[in-house]
Amino acid sequence: MSESEINKRLKRLEESGICSCEKAAGYADELKGLAENGISMMDAEMKSKIFRALADATRLRVLGLLKAREMCVCEVMVALNLTQPTASHHLRILENVGLVEDRKRGKWVFYRLSDPNLTENLLRLKVS
Repeated sequence: MSESEINKRLKRLEESGICSCEKAAGYADELKGLAENGISMMDAEMKSKIFRALADATRLRVLGLLKAREMCVCEVMVALNLTQPTASHHLRILENVGLVEDRKRGKWVFYRLSDPNLTENLLRLKVS
């Protein structure tokens, strides 16, 4: 955001009585500090990637399967009636955000939850 845009917004705060003209610059710094202490931009970006990964019903079902036990792509395909490329795509997205990890055994790749406790809590969320 440009300096002039920030000044316009600070002027609106002054006019509303939220802060005084003498304290506007300090107030802006205080607000910026609160934003950084709440969650950094880098942390927010990573968490938004996780939420985007969780925003797909198939990926939630994959997590539900892996909650039961470690599985290879073929097992995920059969359980959810997916093609191999589709199952691999969903597993790769979950792996890229750290929710799933893989283990290679020969030509086979097995997937499991990277943090079963975290995933358990995510899957237990109630939506009304």
